[in-house]
Amino acid sequence: MAETVNPVPGRLVRYGAQGVLYALFAAFIGWFSSAPAYRHLDEGQALLRISFRHPGKTVADCRTRSAEELAKLLPHLRAEQDCGRERSPVRIRVEIDGELLHDEVVPPAGLRRDGASSTYRRIPIAAGEHRLKVLVNDDRRVEGFNHQGERSVTLSPGQVVLVDFVADKGGVIIR
Repeated sequence: MAETVNPVPGRLVRYGAQGVLYALFAAFIGWFSSAPAYRHLDEGQALLRISFRHPGKTVADCRTRSAEELAKLLPHLRAEQDCGRERSPVRIRVEIDGELLHDEVVPPAGLRRDGASSTYRRIPIAAGEHRLKVLVNDDRRVEGFNHQGERSVTLSPGQVVLVDFVADKGGVIIR
């Protein structure tokens, strides 16, 4: 006569081991959700965030095509104005309390350099009262800077100041 083996003790061991492993995994995840502690900024620091997307001015002005030039073109391509698509790079300069903090030239996106210039920078600065000056040039043909924003800010530790550029709202925005 063959003896039958009771499968219940094997199942209990297997389910028990599985429960212990799940508990260890949950403890591991729980520990990493709160430790090690992440520090956004050092003590006594605030954050200057530069974030914008802006298409620079076109590099060249449009020109009017002559009648001979228009005649040589296919009918569906006969636009009177010939306008280049290439855009100027955007230069941004940030000064804090009269000293240079950041200076960058952001090239236009795209294979034909006809897209918007985009940048995102996080710059830790000391908390306290500062005079912030932001200069932007979005036209290669202009010497110096053609947009400016200036503001006094009092920053507490951990506070974030955003520098943006919105042409419809006057250019440089500091908030």
